[in-house]
Amino acid sequence: MKPLKERVSVTLDSDIVAQIKGLAEEDDRSFSQFINKILRDYLRHTQKETD
Repeated sequence: MKPLKERVSVTLDSDIVAQIKGLAEEDDRSFSQFINKILRDYLRHTQKETD
């Protein structure tokens, strides 16, 4: 079963959006998928630092 998704709304600076869109395209992912990946990687990284 796929993990549940939740719709959220955030406001981002336009330069950040442009960079993420470019990186997502290079990685062949949607904007949302790429943001999810960035956040998941960040959370894993910060969790390792606290362990």
